[in-house]
Amino acid sequence: MSSDEKNGETGRRRSFRLHDTTIAARPMEPALYLVATPIGNLGDITLRALETLAGADVLACEDTRVTRVLLDRFGIDNRPFSYHEHNADEAGPRLLAALEAGRSVALVSDAGTPLVSDPGYRLAQKAIKAGYRVVPVPGASAPLAALVGSGLPNDSFLFAGFLPTKDKARRDRLQSLAQTASTLIFFESPHRIAATLHAAHDVLGANRQAAVCRELTKAYEEFRRGTLAELSLHYADVENVKGEIVLVIGPPEEKAPDASDVDALLAKLAGELPTAQAATEAARMTGLPRKELYRKLLDLKGSDA
Repeated sequence: MSSDEKNGETGRRRSFRLHDTTIAARPMEPALYLVATPIGNLGDITLRALETLAGADVLACEDTRVTRVLLDRFGIDNRPFSYHEHNADEAGPRLLAALEAGRSVALVSDAGTPLVSDPGYRLAQKAIKAGYRVVPVPGASAPLAALVGSGLPNDSFLFAGFLPTKDKARRDRLQSLAQTASTLIFFESPHRIAATLHAAHDVLGANRQAAVCRELTKAYEEFRRGTLAELSLHYADVENVKGEIVLVIGPPEEKAPDASDVDALLAKLAGELPTAQAATEAARMTGLPRKELYRKLLDLKGSDA
């Protein structure tokens, strides 16, 4: 960071504005702050994020024009510094040098949480390796917004980023995830969503539940839910799909365990555990009702008597 840039930072106002109220930002401790920003609706910014953006000595972002819109909305007089995948090799060392000099550095992406599908991951890795504090400032997240709005199971999920652009690689990737017992979340571009849904339909099955989540938190937000067959058919006929998309695909349907397999499992557990504990463990492993398994265990023990 040059002396001119340092002088400019010390002379600026460290505050942010909410409606007609100007709020002073407290001094920031030296650290790399990873600040989540809105994915569409600017009202989703957090108070902590505003104070961090206003108070940080250095503010790094993907696109200064995008971040400037956010800063202007909340009256933040901090000049953003460009850090993106094309200049990371040059800009990264300058940000690390600022940390070494005892300064606070805030990193934002164009939208959402930094490090999720952006080059901030490399910067955070280097900062951690060098022994600097890395502080997350949580907030908006497109994958989580899509997940909770999709209506699909959310007890276990896998964010898998962007799928490959070429059809064979895309299908291979989907095949590798086909038996994952979790809801899958992908980022996708509007001009590839039809091809991706077609591939997912073929690889994961026509009846797999899914949701195409488009323009999240924006004026034209849309959740289109259905089976992969229904969604694939719909988007095959839609031209000029617009907006940012998150594709959420539910987990595969659980198949009922074979009766002979259940009996074999119960026999094995009965030889290792007390009856009640064996029934509990079998219920956990098979998903079948514990009472039903407990009765079967008693029947098996009775037949062995």
